[in-house]
Amino acid sequence: MALVTFSSPDYKDKTVYAVAGSHTETILKIAKENKIPVKHDCQDGECGSCVVRVTSVDDKQRMGYHLTDKEISVLRQLGKLTQEDIDRLALDDMPSEWRLACQMIVRDEDILVEY
Repeated sequence: MALVTFSSPDYKDKTVYAVAGSHTETILKIAKENKIPVKHDCQDGECGSCVVRVTSVDDKQRMGYHLTDKEISVLRQLGKLTQEDIDRLALDDMPSEWRLACQMIVRDEDILVEY
């Protein structure tokens, strides 16, 4: 089980358990199940309304599976990723702190999600 802490300036922080490794538990799905008001529109990785900042609580620096092509495209359009960031991600040198809540699958790690 992973602990996911949702943090927003407008709401009290909330930590919830997430089933890791199911390959279906996105940050957005977990937020909706726990009535955490993460903004979202299309829920398909197209619009970018669910962009969140994710950091590792246990300093393992994994923070979910690799970004999808949709995420890379949308995050670049939103100015959250530069070409340099994309090149580093391709080398698996660093995880991206910016993710789309509807696309990021939770792994077996404790994370902080800022929305």
